[in-house]
Amino acid sequence: MDSRNERHIRQRRERTKEREREREREREREREREREREREREREREREEKEREQEREKEREREREREREREREREREKERERVRERERERERGSVREKENKREREKRKRERTRERERERERERERERERERERER
Repeated sequence: MDSRNERHIRQRRERTKEREREREREREREREREREREREREREREREEKEREQEREKEREREREREREREREREREKERERVRERERERERGSVREKENKREREKRKRERTRERERERERERERERERERERER
């Protein structure tokens, strides 16, 4: 009787211990699943951070490209200004040439008129001498 009772008690203790060990294994599996979920969340955070960094890098590259384009536009504008300045310079040169030409023509006309007046005076003197001889 005693022995049977002890055996029964022992068996109950064994089952209790076994259930406790099983619960402990289950808790350990749960902790392991939790660690795995945490590792997965960490990998996800790293992926997201990497994506954000790539996006920031793309944005920086787009900004550098916009800056290069603005620089090219400034260069094109400077070139257009140089072309306009050369055109204005040619125009000023052309205006100067026209003014010089008008001035040369004016002096030429004045010399021609002066020669004409001189010839007229010479003819007048000649007529005067002619009249003197006739007298």
